[in-house]
Amino acid sequence: MALEFPNQSRSYDNKGKRVRFTGYDGMFEVMFFARADALSNPADGEEPYLAAFDAARETIYDAARRIYLKGRKAVYVLTASDVT
Repeated sequence: MALEFPNQSRSYDNKGKRVRFTGYDGMFEVMFFARADALSNPADGEEPYLAAFDAARETIYDAARRIYLKGRKAVYVLTASDVT
């Protein structure tokens, strides 16, 4: 099965300064984080981070699919080098 993102929800992780989102490979849930540099370095705070994620959602999902294919992990963290 391919990695899909049927749930459009995402959340802001203030401590890690990143956005958390989830993908699914069949029945398996896969956790991802997008760091600030992967989001074009948004201003501090929940709203700017979530807006930056939403603006780049398809690019981020494409990057998540690419890094997921490299091997299964418990958690994936996307950086600027992953989304370029």
